[in-house]
Formats: sequence, structure tokens, C-alpha cells
Amino acid sequence: MSDDEPILAEIVDDGPAEGAPAEDALAALGGAGTGGLDLGAMMQMAQDMGDRMAQAQERLSQARVDGSAGGGVVTVTLDGHLHLLRVDIDPSVVDPDDVAMLGDLIVAAWTDAQAGVARLQAESDPLGGMGGLDGLLGGA
Repeated sequence: MSDDEPILAEIVDDGPAEGAPAEDALAALGGAGTGGLDLGAMMQMAQDMGDRMAQAQERLSQARVDGSAGGGVVTVTLDGHLHLLRVDIDPSVVDPDDVAMLGDLIVAAWTDAQAGVARLQAESDPLGGMGGLDGLLGGA
């Protein structure tokens, strides 16, 4: 090679490596054997993901999940973003001499509802568990 020749790497596509699947993520985007990625397909995938995430957010904001404690004497209602919407307390558990017990029941009911929201968020995850949305949907 002389100093006048440009230094270029030649990319040769001999197909999939031995043992590799013929269809891969690049092939799905039009990259395998076409000389490059299909940016239009990538943009559409991003738009579709954004749409699915927006729909999941809306479903979660409309969801209502109840949690209870003490055999139902304390019930809390959360939405799918863990916002506390309602607390119901049976008057029979209101003991001015044992306020701590009432607090414990409220915490237990909230924890019960939070577990239900976590399940709902997992079901609503447009990534289908592939990395998850973690705290993006309001969960802990």
C-alpha cells in the first residue's frame, strides 16, 4: 500500500457466522445485507414504544388497588402510580389509648396495596420485563 492510497476498511458480509441465527435484530431493522440500518424502522419502533408507554401510564393512572389489614378494619386505595386516594378505618379500631396500633394497621394496609400496584405495573410494562420501567411508572 502506498502513501497515496486512502486507508479504508472493506466490510464483507459473508452471512451469519457459523452457529449464529440467520435472523437477528439488525436483520429485522433492514441492516443485514442491505448496507445499513433502516432509520425509518428504528424511528417507528421508538414511536411505537412511546405510544405503548403512554398507554401504560394512562392505564396505571386510572387503576385503583385496595389493600387491607386487620381483617379489613383498615383499607387504603392507591392508584397505579402509588398515589394514596382513600383511607377507610372501622371505628372499632380507633382506640385513643393505642394510636400506634392504628398506625401499624394503616402501614400494613398501604403495604398490601403497594404489592398489588407492583403486580399491576409489571403487567403494564411495555418492555415485557426486558429491563423494566423501574421507577418510571411511579413505583418504588
